[in-house]
Amino acid sequence: MDANDCCVLNNGPGSWAFEGLARQLAGALWIDVSPTPRRYNYLLHADDFDPASCGDLFIPYSSIRLAADKRLIARAFADHAVPAPETHVFDTLAGAQAHRRARPDQEWCLKFPTGCGAAGHRMLTDDVRVSSSWPRPLLVQEFVRLEKPEVYRLYAAGGKLFGWVARRFPEGTRPSPWVAHARGARYEVAGAPPPGAVDTARRALEAAGLFDSFGCVDLLQTPKGPWVALEVGTDGLFNHVDRDVGDADLAVEIQRRIAEAFWARVGPPPWGAGEWRPR
Repeated sequence: MDANDCCVLNNGPGSWAFEGLARQLAGALWIDVSPTPRRYNYLLHADDFDPASCGDLFIPYSSIRLAADKRLIARAFADHAVPAPETHVFDTLAGAQAHRRARPDQEWCLKFPTGCGAAGHRMLTDDVRVSSSWPRPLLVQEFVRLEKPEVYRLYAAGGKLFGWVARRFPEGTRPSPWVAHARGARYEVAGAPPPGAVDTARRALEAAGLFDSFGCVDLLQTPKGPWVALEVGTDGLFNHVDRDVGDADLAVEIQRRIAEAFWARVGPPPWGAGEWRPR
């Protein structure tokens, strides 16, 4: 198999959201962006095809679907005993409120299950309301309050973890309970990850089926010490892993590791026998 047998698959009306990333990946992988599947595909979007039947995929379709729905992530974490905040699903808001009243020892939040960037998340309080269009069942999660809000991230590509970064609010800005890039938090390279974080990250990515392809996991350290996984992310269909990490070297490393993992499954890399470089 060579580069002509592979593509970054980006098709249909929704593909505009992935155009910039598609070009980046095509240059990193030395392959074309295509609206039709080839033998081996890096799936970003496919409106005009059943994504499950788009040939061989670098990132498994089941993992792409899982990463896009926090309810599926919670189930995978529970099934694989991944350390995570206590999480429940409820068919009704009344059921969620009954749980909150029965557990006043803990703060609880209502997470929008299919959003990204913490869009829609809110604390579960007496006066919270959800619209009829809010996806059911509802996802209720233990809210881990930290003195200084921060979330950490590890990446995986081709069965290797890398890229330990912290997401924090810059000094002088008003923090949000949700430490998201879209809420004003910024990435900082954070040195070497603690062993507890590495263990939790690997378990989370393996549970999601992303460890051997490409994905990331967001984590935090609880006030009592253990590291817990919040969610996983990957590229494709509905969202993609943020490349705006505030560090040019890490941004390049992400692309390099994806390219090396992609071609390790396919054959000799098209950039030749030397070190990777973008096309």
